[in-house]
Amino acid sequence: MPNEIDAIQITDNFIRKWANNTKPKMSFRARDKEEFIVWKEKLIKRIKVLLGEFPVPSDMTPQKLSTEETEKYIREKWLIQTEKDCFMPLYILIPKQGKKKYPAILCCHGHGMFGKDPVAGVHNNNPDAISSIKIHNYNYGEQMAENGFITICPDWRSFGERIGYYNPFAPRDICNIHFLQHLIMGRTLLGANIFDGMRAIDFLLTRDDVDKENIGCMGLSFGGTMTTYLTLLDDRIKAGDIICYATTTKHYAIERGNFCGSQIVPGLYRYADVGDVISAICPKPLLIESGANDTCFWIHSALEAHKKVSAAYEVAGVKDKLWIEVFPGEHRFSGKMAFKFFKTYLAGQGLED
Repeated sequence: MPNEIDAIQITDNFIRKWANNTKPKMSFRARDKEEFIVWKEKLIKRIKVLLGEFPVPSDMTPQKLSTEETEKYIREKWLIQTEKDCFMPLYILIPKQGKKKYPAILCCHGHGMFGKDPVAGVHNNNPDAISSIKIHNYNYGEQMAENGFITICPDWRSFGERIGYYNPFAPRDICNIHFLQHLIMGRTLLGANIFDGMRAIDFLLTRDDVDKENIGCMGLSFGGTMTTYLTLLDDRIKAGDIICYATTTKHYAIERGNFCGSQIVPGLYRYADVGDVISAICPKPLLIESGANDTCFWIHSALEAHKKVSAAYEVAGVKDKLWIEVFPGEHRFSGKMAFKFFKTYLAGQGLED
């Protein structure tokens, strides 16, 4: 929590006043579709500048490490090279429904030591991983595969196998260290992870069993951050599900310290709030899930973001493509609307099915 000492020399008091006096220059104010398009293009251009230099793609040199068969899907483990000397482990889950091609979903994990594993339904009998799946309904990569989607679940930099399931800097957050190290080298950690997410999609597109025109993205918490920026910046992603990330900068980053180096776009609040960035995803189909009892991104901040995003979809004339679910529960994947959402927009089953 911020320092509560009520003295003028306290830095937290200065930061709160600074934030209160800051009005993002590119906040959503469009009055019609034409203004929306101009605003969106300018905001995306600014975000790309703030995210910093992206790496140069390398030969992926993919290696299949294992194959595992369950009743409803096959789970393959792969290792790919995203940029020179940078390797990303991932799971691909393929439904056993006898189809030649399946729509696909990039399933982004949230903040946590186990990275991709719980999302892909992998726990290796670790009680903490099992608990994480149960508490957060975290195995959405597995659930989506069971519902007819190929899912790809990578480890982001600073998580899971990419830190050897170990934080040598504890109690400091390792992604804060990696953020500073990337910044020293002229990049941002979030920008590098977005690049890696795009490389995961590159890998998906090499597969004959993927319906290349129907790719989605989803993720919880930090996975919601990744889903926001990947869906915004990668045109190959046709629909997104942002789970328990809709919020305001003041709520999660100023009044509370609920952020880490993996989520930061340096200087963003000078130009836009979280709701503005999510709004720029329009006109792509978008589902936003927010827990009414979420104590990570509290519902009052989520509703403020919902209001802004709803206005953007209304102005753009595509309000039917925005699905918002406020569910009774904490910081977790709800799943009440997600299956129908992706079947509608990726599997072509239609709203009436």
